[in-house]
Amino acid sequence: MAIGSLSKLYYLSFRNNRLSGHIPPSLGNLSSLVSLDLLGNTLDGSIPEELGQLEKLQYLTIDGNKCLGKIPYILYNLSSIQVFGVGRNRLYGSLPPQLGLFLPNLEQLYVGGNRFTGPIPVSLGNASNLFILDLGDNNFTGSMPMSIGWLKGLKLLRASYNQLVSEKDEEFTFITSLTNCSVLEKLHLSHNKFSGILPNSIANLSAQLSIMHLGGNQVFGAIPSGIENLAHMISLRMENNLLGGTIPIQLMKLNKLQYVVLAGNKLSGKIPNPIGNLTQLHLLRLSINNLHGSTPRSLGKCQHLQLLHLSDNNLNGTIPKEFSDIPSLLELDISMNNLIGFLPSDIYKLKNLFRLDTSNNELSGEIPKTIGTCVHLEYLYMKGNLFHGSIPPSVGTLRGLQELDLSHNDLIGHVPDDLAQLPILEYLNLSFNNLEGEVPKQGIFQNASAVSVLGNNKLCGGISELHLPQCPKKDFKKEWPISRKVLILIAIVAALLSFLLLCLLLVWSKKSREKLVSTLSMGDNFLRVTYAELFRATNGFSSTNLIGVGRYGSVYKGIIDRMEMIVAIKVLKLQQQRASKSFRDECRALRSIQHRNIVKVFTVYSTFNLISGNDFKALVLEYMPNGSLDNWLHQSENELHPLKILNLIQRLNLAIDIACALDYLHNHCRPPLVHCDLKPSNILLDDDMVAHVSDFGLATIISEGINYSQCQTNSLTPKGSIGYIAPEYGTGANPSTYGDVYSYGILLLEMVTGKRPSDDLFKDDFGLHQFAKMALPESVMDIVDRRLLSEDIDIIRHNRNNNRVNSMVHECLVSLVKIGVSCSVESPRARKEMKDVIAELQKVRNFYLAATIARNV
Repeated sequence: MAIGSLSKLYYLSFRNNRLSGHIPPSLGNLSSLVSLDLLGNTLDGSIPEELGQLEKLQYLTIDGNKCLGKIPYILYNLSSIQVFGVGRNRLYGSLPPQLGLFLPNLEQLYVGGNRFTGPIPVSLGNASNLFILDLGDNNFTGSMPMSIGWLKGLKLLRASYNQLVSEKDEEFTFITSLTNCSVLEKLHLSHNKFSGILPNSIANLSAQLSIMHLGGNQVFGAIPSGIENLAHMISLRMENNLLGGTIPIQLMKLNKLQYVVLAGNKLSGKIPNPIGNLTQLHLLRLSINNLHGSTPRSLGKCQHLQLLHLSDNNLNGTIPKEFSDIPSLLELDISMNNLIGFLPSDIYKLKNLFRLDTSNNELSGEIPKTIGTCVHLEYLYMKGNLFHGSIPPSVGTLRGLQELDLSHNDLIGHVPDDLAQLPILEYLNLSFNNLEGEVPKQGIFQNASAVSVLGNNKLCGGISELHLPQCPKKDFKKEWPISRKVLILIAIVAALLSFLLLCLLLVWSKKSREKLVSTLSMGDNFLRVTYAELFRATNGFSSTNLIGVGRYGSVYKGIIDRMEMIVAIKVLKLQQQRASKSFRDECRALRSIQHRNIVKVFTVYSTFNLISGNDFKALVLEYMPNGSLDNWLHQSENELHPLKILNLIQRLNLAIDIACALDYLHNHCRPPLVHCDLKPSNILLDDDMVAHVSDFGLATIISEGINYSQCQTNSLTPKGSIGYIAPEYGTGANPSTYGDVYSYGILLLEMVTGKRPSDDLFKDDFGLHQFAKMALPESVMDIVDRRLLSEDIDIIRHNRNNNRVNSMVHECLVSLVKIGVSCSVESPRARKEMKDVIAELQKVRNFYLAATIARNV
């Protein structure tokens, strides 16, 4: 039966589906229809005139489709219409002058995001019930009708991104007309051609006003001091106008402000010191003005600040050290000022910072070595200052760095080799310093168009396209006689010492019941411990100190008294089959590893009793106070910390951390390693919620250049944990980087969905990969872990006035699931490489941060 024959149907909704094609004209036969909701599909073609036959229709929404053409004039005869939504389509033409008279019961009008032209109908002021009016993102011309001010119930007015002008050039009088709208909450007039002085009547706007966006116009004059009356203001944007005068101190009384954007004006004077009273600030943009004086230290009180842009002013003095106390800071741009002094060494506290720009100031001193602890930095610009000293090697540990500009300073020393190992670095400018020595030829240094080293006259080598002189060859002939004597002397001394040491060991082994086999250093920081110290550190390996139990060992928390160091001590269960081999494999793997996202091993301890033959083997590891990722993902409400929930940005950061560790193991560690047992319980979290990959008991050293997807092994036991093991391992394939990528894909899907791959839901051939793949793209919200994005999910499901932000958040989640699915496909060759995963995840994170900022504006 055709849907058009359901004459008694009064409610029809296909909201947010995947419908395509044209809107059926037969819908005009539904004579009883009161509500028709087609929002959020991909319907195209014109809006059928037959809908004008629905005389009882009150609710019509066709928003978010691809409909073309003009609105059929007959629809304006539906006088019962209360909600009329055709926003975000491809409609054109003009609105009829009598629109407000034709639709006297109109409450909500959505025509934004189309191609409408002509004037905005003055008659809209006659639709006295209208409380939402969305005209944005079109090409409307003329002035805003003063009659809009007659709408006393108006709550939202959006007319941004049009070609609207003021009635008079002297004053922006339309603002004054809105003072009659006593419940107005959101006012969007940005990116038009409004001009004139911003009137003092702004003080008389609705006390409920929370959003006022006037950016991208030609409004001039001072910001009225009466703005302090707008006590509920959350978002204030007046960027890219011609505003002058000072920032009124009265603005600092609006303590609910979260977003303040005044960039691109002609503001002068100082930044008011009471700006620290705006403790709810998330975003502050004052760039491109004429502000002077010092930067207020009180900004350190704004503990929720994420973006701070003060560039292109005349600010002087030093960078307040209080900036380092803002834990949420993501972007800090203080470029193009007159700042002096040092970059605060406390910058290491800014763990979430991903963009730092101090360019074109007069900053001096050395670049802090602690910059390497800002592990999420992606863009670092420090050009045009007076920085001296060498480039700290810690810059080479910023694995997420995409752009680095240190040009036009007084830096000396060599170009750090680690810069060539940064996996996604796309732009590097070291020009006009005093660097010397050989330029690397690997990594980004292979691309002359992405690297600049001009003006460093002592540099040499590099690829030919850099046009640097060849490095001189060292002449060892003159030094050889001296070196030979030294070598002979060293050899004699070493032989004598070795002989004496061997004698001592033989004597000691006869007198002692226990013999120390080996205490192996796992790096330069060699921690020497005794069995007695490990025993005391763990209270005799007490169960109260036990923090984890694995396949081949138990992990205890301990304190090495003499060093006041908290460590984790992994004691091997040597009675377990393969435990000794696991111990040897882990030692061998960890000996060559050094990366911020891999758990540090301080030392390895192994003894055996010559009489009883009992062995004791342990690894002394860096202690991770926040436990494993598994505990965070799968804690129940009955556990001790039910409120410890990972939100989306935290999970994104952790996913990037883990990906960076794998990329290091696969591509930058020598020799390359395959972890073979990646899962949430093997991901540990430090104080700053940075992820560290642990447990290398199954790790395998691989040889480069081998096609592992085609190799077979004689092992009948696949390496890994059930649910995370790559399918090719089950058929005898050798351990490979492809297998780690598969495990990572499953882990990422687990982080997004909150479901283990061993969940009861997954049986036979239906697993977490298939579960996620089937949800793409429209049903992703149905599989997402509700704890991950509860606030944003509420917005997506209930906020119908912010569709652009809704789609941004949804797109982030879809991208995450797609990455997880593409990493866990059955064919090894079809899986992504970790460097590409890192780049994609960082794009998702940046996109989501933009969405969170846009969500409230």
